[in-house]
Order: sequence, then C-alpha cells, then structure tokens
Amino acid sequence: MPANPEHAIAQSRAFSLYLDRLLTARPEQLALLQNRLQQPLDAAEMAGFADWDALDGPDSTASALRRLRQAVMARLITRDHNGLAGLDEVVSTISLLAEFAVQQALACACRSLPQYGQPIGEDSGEVQQLIVIGMGKLGGGELNVSSDIDLIFIYPEGGETSGPRKISNHEYFSQVGKRIISLINDVTLDGQVFRVDMRLRPYGDSGPLVMSFSALENYLLTQGREWERYAWIKAKALTGDVTGLSDMVRPFVYRKYLDYNAYGAMRELHAQIRREVARRDMADNIKLGPGGIREVEFIAQVFQLIRGGRDKSLQLRGTRATLQRLAELRLLEPAAVAELQEAYAFLRNLEHRLQYLDDQQTQTLPASAENQARIAASMGFANWHDFLDALNTERRKVTRHFEQVFILPTETAPDHPLSSLWRDICEQDPTEQLAGLGFDDVPGVAGQLRALAQSQRYQQIPLAGRKKFDALIPPLIEVSTHFPNPAATLSRIIGLMEAISRRASYLALLTEYPQTLQRLATLCSASAWVSTYLTRHPILLDELLDARVLYATPDWPALTAQLEAQMAQSDGDIEAKMDTLRHFQHAQAFRLVAQDIAGMWTVEALSDQLSLLADTVLDATLRHAWRDIPSRHTDTPRFAIIGYGKLGGKELGYASDLDIIFLYDDEHPDATELYSRLARKMSTWLTSATSAGVLYDIDLRLRPNGASGLLVSSLAAFRNYQEKQAWVWEHQALTRARYVAGDATIGEGFEAIRHDVLTLPRELAKLRSEVLAMRQRMLESHPPHEHDVKHARGGIIDIEFIVQYLILAHAGQLPAFTRNTGNIALLAVAAEAGLISPEQAEQGRAAYRHYRKLQHAARLNESSKVEVNETLRQHYQQGQALWQQVFGTDSTA
Repeated sequence: MPANPEHAIAQSRAFSLYLDRLLTARPEQLALLQNRLQQPLDAAEMAGFADWDALDGPDSTASALRRLRQAVMARLITRDHNGLAGLDEVVSTISLLAEFAVQQALACACRSLPQYGQPIGEDSGEVQQLIVIGMGKLGGGELNVSSDIDLIFIYPEGGETSGPRKISNHEYFSQVGKRIISLINDVTLDGQVFRVDMRLRPYGDSGPLVMSFSALENYLLTQGREWERYAWIKAKALTGDVTGLSDMVRPFVYRKYLDYNAYGAMRELHAQIRREVARRDMADNIKLGPGGIREVEFIAQVFQLIRGGRDKSLQLRGTRATLQRLAELRLLEPAAVAELQEAYAFLRNLEHRLQYLDDQQTQTLPASAENQARIAASMGFANWHDFLDALNTERRKVTRHFEQVFILPTETAPDHPLSSLWRDICEQDPTEQLAGLGFDDVPGVAGQLRALAQSQRYQQIPLAGRKKFDALIPPLIEVSTHFPNPAATLSRIIGLMEAISRRASYLALLTEYPQTLQRLATLCSASAWVSTYLTRHPILLDELLDARVLYATPDWPALTAQLEAQMAQSDGDIEAKMDTLRHFQHAQAFRLVAQDIAGMWTVEALSDQLSLLADTVLDATLRHAWRDIPSRHTDTPRFAIIGYGKLGGKELGYASDLDIIFLYDDEHPDATELYSRLARKMSTWLTSATSAGVLYDIDLRLRPNGASGLLVSSLAAFRNYQEKQAWVWEHQALTRARYVAGDATIGEGFEAIRHDVLTLPRELAKLRSEVLAMRQRMLESHPPHEHDVKHARGGIIDIEFIVQYLILAHAGQLPAFTRNTGNIALLAVAAEAGLISPEQAEQGRAAYRHYRKLQHAARLNESSKVEVNETLRQHYQQGQALWQQVFGTDSTA
C-alpha cells in the first residue's frame, strides 16, 4: 500500500483519461476512493452501496448501478495501476459487479410490473423465475473491465401470470428481459453499467428474447452447432434454477465419449477469426490476433470439449483453472501450461490497461505515442520498444503451443503414395503392388481390403467420416509393412477400423494424431489379444496419444487417488460408477500390455502389476457398493475380500478370472443379510456387461461349502470350517490365498487363520495319498498334452501341487512356508530346508518360469497351445523328476 493514497490516485489519473474525467466530475467518487483504496471491493460493499429494495423505481436503480460501476472502476484502476490488485481481483470484481447488476436489475424489473402478478407454471403450479445465463467471460468469472456481457434469458415453464392483467409467461418474461437490458445497457447521464449482448441466444438476433426450458432443450438437441458447444462451456446461471439448467446443457456441451471431432470444429472457428482479423487488419488486436487471448482460451476449451464428458473435473468455466487442471492430468506438460499461464496473465493485464485509458472495449494497441508511453510504463517497461519485445515474446509462446495442439488436419496433406491402391482396390488387381510392399499373404490382404471396400458398413459411413477413413487406410497399409508379420498386422488393424468406422470421433483421433498409427501397428503386430481388446474397447485408442503416459511405470497411490476422484464425480449415479471402474481397469491393463510388449516387465513383475490393479479395483468396488446399500448400520463395513488362485498368488494374466471369497466380523443382528447384499451387489458391479464392457469374471466357489455355501462367512465360521470341515484340496487352495481389500483387521484375522491351518500337524502318508488322488481327478477331466503347459505332466499344475504338498507337510516346522511369496520363491525355501535338492529346485524354478512365459505369450496371441520343442520337453522331464523326488512315484504313471 503506498504511503500516500493521494499520490497513488494522482499517478493513476495521469495514466487513465477516464479516471481523471470521472473524479473531476464526481467529487464524491474521489472521496470514496480515498477512504476505501486500501481494500478490495467485495459483494458486501456492493450490497451496502444503496438500499436497493427501497429504491423508488427503474430510474433510481439504473442511477445507483451506474454510480456503483464508477466506484468499482475507480478503485480497480487505481489498485491495479499501483500494484495493489492482481489479475484475480480485477476479473473477479468486475464479474461480481456484473452478476450483482443483473440480480438487482431483475428484481427491479419484476417490481415494476405489479399489474401482471406472478408468472405461474402450467404444469407445476409454482411461481416461475427468470433464469439469466451469463455466457463467455461473465460465466467464467473472467470479465475484462470494459467488457460487454453476453446474456441469455430462460424460464422453466409456460403458463400465465396471476395478476389482474393476465398475460402468458412468455410475454411476461419478455418484458422483464427488456427492462433488464435497459437498466444495464442504456446510456444515461451517469453512463452505462455494461453493454448487453444477446446474440448468443438460440437463433441469434432472429430468435425470441426469452425461451422456455423445453424450447431450449429442443434447440440444443436438434439445431445446436459446434461453436455453440464452445460458447456454452462457460455458461452460468446468475439467477433462478441453476441445477435444472446445468442438467440440460451439460449433455450438449460434454459428450459421454472422447470427442476428437472438437478439433476440427475449433480449428474452423479459429480460421474464421483469423480471416476476419486479416480482412480488418487487426494484427495489433491482442485478443483475436496471432498469439492472442482467444488462442489460449481455445487451447483450454478444446480439451474440455474432447474430455469433459469423461472427466468431470474438466467441466470448469475459468480458463486459468482449466489450464491448471490440464497440467495436473498431464494432458498438457506443466512447463507448457506455465508458459501459457504467464502469457495469458500478461495479455489480460495489458487488455485492462488498454481499457483503463478511456473506458473503451478495446484490445488494440494504441497508435499515439502518448498512449503508447502510458501503456509501456503501466506494464513496467521503460519504453514502447522494450514493451513490444516482451509482448511479442509472449505471443510467440501462445502461437507455438496453439500450433502444437491444433496440428494441421490430415486432409490438407498431399495424397499418400498408397492412396490409389485403396481407391482402386475393387477395379484393379493390387497383387503386384502388395507383393512389392513385402506382404507375406498377398491374396489374403487383397481379399480383405476388397471385402472392406465392398462392405455395407463401409458404404454406410457418412461422407465426412468416409473421407477420414479413406485417408487412414493407406498409411495403415504402409505402417503394417514395417513388421515381420505384415499381413496379420494389417488384418488385425482392419478389424479394428471396421469396428470404429461409424465412430467419427475415433476416426478423428487417428486423423488428428498420425503418430498413433505406428503405436497401434506395433501393438497389433505383437498381439492378437491386444487388437481384440482394442476392437472391444476402442476408447483405449486415446491411450496411444502420449508415449510418456503409455509407458510410465504405474504409480499406484496416485492412480488410486485418481480413481477415487473419478468415482466421487459420479456420486449418486451407479451406472456411471460402474463405467468409471471399467474405463480405469481397461486403461491400466492396456498400458501394462503396451509396456509388456515393449519388454518393460518380466512375467512375474507384470503379474504383480495386474494383481495390484485388481486389488485397487476391488477395494473401490467394495467401498462404493457399500454406499449403495440401504439401511447400512455403519459407514465403514467390517468386511474383507480374500483372493485365491492367481489373484491370491499374484500370478494374474490379462484375462484371468478372480477367485475370491468374502469374510465379515460384525456382531450387528443384520450383519449376515447386509453383507450378503453387499457381496451380491459387488458381483453385479464386477461382472455385469455395461456400455463400457465387463470388469472381471469372478469365481466364488472356493468359499466354505462351495457353491452350496453362504455367499459370505463370518471370520469365526471360516476358522471353524477350515479347521474342522475343509478338504485337503481346500487347504491346498489356502496356500495361495491372501487378504486383498476391505477391513484390514479382518485381513489380519484371515492371515492368522491361514497360518494356523497351514501349520496343522498332518500325517504325511495320508496327505500324500490325498494330494495324489486330487491330481488324478484333475488328469481325468484335463488329460495331459505337451502343447498345454498347464496340464502336461511335469507342467504348471504338477509344480504347484509339489509346492502345496510341501507347505502342508512341513509348514509346522518351517514358518517361511506360510509366506505367500509364490511358487518360485517357495521352491528355494524347500531346497534350503533340504526337502528337495538345490539342483532340482533350480530346475523346477526355471521350468515354472518358462511355462508362465510361454503361457503368457500364447494368451497374447489368443492361442491355447504353445510350441513344443526340445527345451520345453527338457523342462517337462525336470518337472517330472522333481515330482518323483517329492512323491516317490512317476508322474506319468
């Protein structure tokens, strides 16, 4: 705060011709400014500026609003010019003034029409209120100091007024709207409050001044244009039914899917602005010219249009808040956002100084040397030349980032060299050209391309979509030739392209981001499973955009927090929560498979990651499904999920089922019923097919008494069953069980039960006999074959049975056996204890690791068989030898 307010005011008067005129003509404003300069002007001061309800008519209200605006401008100019107010204060204060003016004008307009009474809804019978919608920077709380305000007037229902002179609600609100405009917009001896612009309303200048909810909804559904989606992003109801309006407008602005068509629409709107700028020689316009304010806004809003329907945290009105969120989501690099934020603040501060000069709505640099000197000094520069250098630096930053986001579309590029091959595929024989490209199955490729071109699905693609589709096929043919299996790669890609052919947004994604084509081909070449997964969930194409994200090692605490934030956005909407879980699980699984194909994970480490993913999803499912249980007696359920099999042993693959059981420890009389309902609800959440697909298949048969048992068990009942009723094979299963999610105390209780059961003394001959009998029953239902590493003798199940037998036989003497560390580590424990020879333990470890690697590779290519070679046969022999050493019987017997 300057020591001398008079000096601060004098400096600002020298800078602003408007302020000097105002304080000369209005001494009371000078006195007010001197007394209040040290504090921002807030809502309370605006409310106390006059006795608004007691003003005796529109003229008094209009005068008071204009005097309030003078007070606001005087204080903002002086505070801003003297470094007392930052950009936040300036834009929020002027936006607050606009909202306050609209609210007072509405109240005054309604008071001035007593003869009509109140407008009554014909359906609800309730009093109707006019909803005044602030658009543009007003809606975003980012008005500039001499801004127009863009308004739209909406009312909920038709009907008529209740007074002695009845008129329709439409007529009534039309009159109210006209009076609001007059109270704010008309120029009087006191000036005006704001210029009011109504051209953003449906149908523009030719449309009705006011419109009902139903008429607006019909317009948005049937006639709303792409640029209007951009305009409605910032829409804010300043009066009336805020929730009803938001619920109606949100689906128009924010699509449920990732809407990459927004790029084309925004690019075209920007091109129109650029043409207008060039036509009117507006290069010095810091809003619309190159590198100007509008380009920063477009960068923020294109991401909102594309992703705001999927991620509600992007449904923001303010440009700077949106940019910050884009950095947090890594949709833009934080360094890029920092540059944009800095440039935006520079440009907005400059915009205000241009307008402070003479209270004009201008964004154009001054032509006179005198005003240029004023602007340069007010921006902290010694002269105009230094200021221009700084301005051009900021504008170049904006231009660079804008061009990186709005890459030129593929359609403007020259034809691809293979365009004629695709264009003429049905008229000319492509055999020679395809062979020259290196395809290994030329007739198959030619046939598939021809079938695609002749398919009904292709023929029915809308013209705009077909142009994108036709532009994509040639580069996809070319990129397929870069892989050792070009025909299979292209075949898989074509299957995906057929699936998305009528989904314009996905075609737009691949068109806008040609770098994704190489990543797509890499994944499809490496794995048939991946191509099928992508075809089933094409929304995952979005994951190909940023290699840094796609190949980033998962940060599970951060991902868990991200999932929780997304679930919180869908509170009250069960279907949305279920879809959120699916999108999250699919995206993380897809990232892991991309990293797997890139060689970033061993099979064991990958399984750990897939198990962590399942744990995360199960934990979120449990917590949010519980919130949907009516009459629940506690906010935190005393309930836990126990994983068995591959989940329990942290050996999950991409498409593994989840073997789980549910335990609770709760004395409440309704506990069994409540937790049974929770278990059923969780099963529904996990296994139901929604528009986003299926989450996991689950198997609950390992619970006590199997399929005939209760869906949930108390901790005490589980202990009793395991100690007194469970079969040996159930104890075998327990060797690979672990606490996964839910109440950690119950998890500790389960681990204690597991330890106690595994360390029970057992008669070895009887145990051996029962384990061998169980293995024989499995062989009868799954005969061993060399190409099946799971069931082959000496294969996966044999080694797992060996480990399980050793645990049950010796855990009482070897506590290390009770640790759920996986079969490979437990074989080493057995060797250290002298139960098997170190050599055979290492051979068994190597064999088991090899089997899992082969099994994983086969699944990636959607095969149930592995290639049988001498290495595999040698591992089988080593597994059989280990079986012989442990059980004393030939495994092939």
